[in-house]
Order: sequence, then structure tokens, then C-alpha cells
Amino acid sequence: MSEVQTAAADMWFDPMCPWAWMTSRWLTEVEKVRPVRVRWHVMSLSVLNEGRDLPADYRALMDDGWGAVRVVTAAGQEVGDHVVKPLYDAMGTRFHPGGRTDRRVVVQESLAEVGLDPDLMDAYDSTAWDESLRASHRRGIDQVGEDVGTPIVAVNGVAFFGPVVTPAPRGEDAGRLWDGCILVAGTPGFFELKRTRTQGPQF
Repeated sequence: MSEVQTAAADMWFDPMCPWAWMTSRWLTEVEKVRPVRVRWHVMSLSVLNEGRDLPADYRALMDDGWGAVRVVTAAGQEVGDHVVKPLYDAMGTRFHPGGRTDRRVVVQESLAEVGLDPDLMDAYDSTAWDESLRASHRRGIDQVGEDVGTPIVAVNGVAFFGPVVTPAPRGEDAGRLWDGCILVAGTPGFFELKRTRTQGPQF
């Protein structure tokens, strides 16, 4: 009997995006039921929306969206990629199901939870890590195009935006959604399958 090979998948996320959070919860379930291991990468809605004409309230969110993703970038570069997912989990749990809006405090608490140097907080207001952040963002966007956002998922040379799903499927339901995504995304010439969202993310 041949050994099942584990596929390497990649996901790009912005810690502030609730839909990316839902996708990350789904992929965490997929790892339990399919031979898949996910590598986690940052992208940034703030970078994506640079130069765009946005409503004032959304522009304010984008202007305030740099800090968390900068800290995740710095942690990954300084400590190693293995801390990216735990730090994302800690932040996302507070931001999304936790409903926290005190972003700076959330990032400080998350660094402490993961056991990381509190000095990584210096990255929150620094542009020192922006080149690395932008490079990671570009690696994701280059695979799917400019007219999408976060999350981006890639596997076996195929990349796609999404899935945008709520609540996050669990168990074999998560596996079946994975199978379907790989099938349609791997079909030559396939670009889009979409319907209007009728509810927000259910954490």
C-alpha cells in the first residue's frame, strides 16, 4: 500500500480580517482530516488599499491596520516561521470571537501568551519590517491578481481567494470543502464562483 503524501498548502492572512480568520479556522480543521500541512504568511489590507479612494471610516481602519501585521512579520523574521500561526491564533481569538478593539493591547497580550519578547512590540509603529511585509503580501497577490483580498490559499501550484465561509466547517465537512476547492480551482480556465453574502462571520 502506497504511503499518502502530505501536501503543503499556504495561506496569506491579515490578522484584522474576520473572513481570513474564518478561513484559517477551516484550514486548521482540514489539517486534521486531509494529508495537508499549512504554511502561514502575512498579507495586508492596508497595503492592498494604498492609493485607493475609500470611505473615510474604512480609510481610518486601513490606516490603523499596520500594527498587528507588522508585529507578526517581525516575530516570524526574528524568531522563526513556527511562531506565526500561534501568534495569529492569539491575536485573532481576541480580535474576532473576543470582539476586542483595543488593538495595541491585544498585540501586547498575544506576544505574552506565545512567550515572545515584548520588545517585538516596537514593530507596531515602525516601518522597519514593511519591506518584508510587502514582499510576503506580493507573493500572495501575484498568484491571484489585484482584484481580491485576504485570505489567499495556494496548494499544488493552484491559488485562489477564499473560501469565504461561515461558520467554519468542521471535521469531514471541512475536508469536503477542501476537496471541492482544489477541484474547481485546478480546472483550467476557472475563475470565479460567487453569491451575495447574507450574514456576517459566525465565530
